Amino acid sequence: MEIYWLAAKFPHSEICRLVAQITCAVASVPANIAEGHARATRRGFANFVAVAKGSLMETETFLMLAIRLSCVTEVEASRALGLITEISKMLTALRSRLREAEKPE
Repeated sequence: MEIYWLAAKFPHSEICRLVAQITCAVASVPANIAEGHARATRRGFANFVAVAKGSLMETETFLMLAIRLSCVTEVEASRALGLITEISKMLTALRSRLREAEKPE
């Protein structure tokens, strides 16, 4: 939700460019987690968690670009960047647990 709030501040000229890219990327994070959870195997879920992390990193890249283009300030983006870091750690931990659980004992 933080990214959507920030994207609303972008200039009108960026609606079809950066706004579309960043909102698509951020929406893909939970969508991939949900799709992966519906998979029959832990390996499949782990793969979708990896894709979700990729989308999260895309979001971070677009946000950094938005800062450099002066669409938002670093101060305005700081909360979102903190959330991205926190979610990234969570996805890494989840993927590690899923991969460990699939190993035979």
